[in-house]
Parts: sequence; structure tokens; C-alpha cells
Amino acid sequence: MPEMPEVQGLVDFLAERTAGLRVTRASVAAISALKTFDPPITDVPGSSATGVRRHGKFIDLVLASDEGALHLVIHLAKAGWLRWYETSPTAPVRPGRSPIALRIAFDDGSGFDLTEAGTKKSLAVYVVRDPQDVPGIARLGPDPLDDDFTLDVFAGLLAGSRMQIKGLLRDQSVIAGIGNAYSDEILHVARMSPYALAGTLDDEAVHRLYDALRTTLREAVETASGKPPADLKDAKRRGMRVHARRGEACPVCGDEVRSVFFADRSLEYCPTCQTGGKTLADRRLSRLLK
Repeated sequence: MPEMPEVQGLVDFLAERTAGLRVTRASVAAISALKTFDPPITDVPGSSATGVRRHGKFIDLVLASDEGALHLVIHLAKAGWLRWYETSPTAPVRPGRSPIALRIAFDDGSGFDLTEAGTKKSLAVYVVRDPQDVPGIARLGPDPLDDDFTLDVFAGLLAGSRMQIKGLLRDQSVIAGIGNAYSDEILHVARMSPYALAGTLDDEAVHRLYDALRTTLREAVETASGKPPADLKDAKRRGMRVHARRGEACPVCGDEVRSVFFADRSLEYCPTCQTGGKTLADRRLSRLLK
């Protein structure tokens, strides 16, 4: 799933590449992906790109139209991606015949497709006058790389919480932009168990986690910066210390990276670095044994 660093990389790329271009085509191939009807998607062609912003994991293409400002807001969900073309295909997009959900073309001949792999379709596209009209954006917590996301703000989010710290980091209403992959990475850098209860962390642990969060995300954003969409996924994979590296050696201590599996995801961690050498129970096996 694209998370904040990859989404920021897409935002930076689109901001540079689309500035001042006029949209000539907006073709919806997956009707289920379009979540709004007013303004209609037909208002997008003829508008001009004036900027691109990020809200958590949402991409916001800002457009100027005769009717005022429009926002083409995109959430790539678990299996979505953006495919950029210097020369956009001219063939019609056929609904149900490809992984393409939306095609956007610009007046210089370039454009992009939004694609989604697999059968579970969660990619979402919104055309709104205000990004706060998108429910997922309206619910977002603070952005962890904003200047006003201080240690005190972070400590306040954790105070009194009975959530496990892995779940809290992934909760978009608490902190915007962090998903499964980077929460694994942050907790590994912080040398902290994913099952630690957020509200029980002492001051030293909170400070250590805050530093790990900011450092990990900043480094990932720097890695993504300047890369075209086609290169972002590989850059993300190469930068992972423990996430999706089950069975490999921890880069810090050399212990074997372990996994805990859930219904639709897994988490990865290093027992030596994070859990005092303890192997966490596999939730799938635990359920079978009950």
C-alpha cells in the first residue's frame, strides 16, 4: 500500500510535471472508483492544473475551472497506483477490460492512469470543491512531518490510550499517513514491541519513538523525492529494514526477522531489537488452537 513517503513522491512529481497544463480528458473505467457526483467528473476536462497537495495518503490535484476551484482527490488504497505517460494512450478505456480505473490526459499529450490490481477494488476518486468534503480527509489526524507536530503533541496523542502502539501509528484519525510498512519500520528503529500499550510508555520511550517516527519518515520522503512513479515502489522495498523481510537477518543485530500474520496483513519485527528476544505468537495459529 502506498504510504506517506510514496504519496509525497507522487505529489512532487505531479506538481512539477502538470503545472499549468489543461486537462483534455477524464475517462472513468471503473464506476465504483468514483465516489462523488457533484461536481461531475465532466467538469474536469477544460480545467487547468494549479498545484498538487498531499493530505495523509490522499493526492489532491488542484484545478482551476470556469466554475471555480476543483479538487481531483485520489486515494490509492491497498493495490492502486499511478502510471504516468509522456504520451497518453488515445485508445478508449474499456470498463472491466483492464486494471485501469481512471485516465487523465493533458493538452501537451501527457497523462496518467490510475490502476488497481486484484479483485478487491478500494481505489477511490473524488471531485470536490473543498478537500474537506472528502470524508477520509476530514477525519485525518495531524501530519507527523508538519513543523507543529512536536514531541508534546505526540505525547498528548499517546497519553491514556489503551491501543497497542502498532495500531495507533496506523490509525489515520490519530496520525495521518502512516500504514503497515512504515509503522513496522518506525517501531524497529525505536526498538519497541508492536504490542506495547501506547498509554503506558514512559517519557524516554515516547521521546525515542517520536525521534524514530520523524527520522524514518523524513529519510523515506528524501528517498522518494525526485523519482518518477515507476521507480517509487522499488525504492520503498529497498529501504525497508524489517517490513516484508521475514526470514532475513536484522540489519542491526543479525537476528532473524519474524512475522505475525493477521487476516489481511502481517507485521514484521526483530525479537532481539524489539521484544527482548521473545517471539510473538502468530495470530492465525493461535485461533486454530482455541
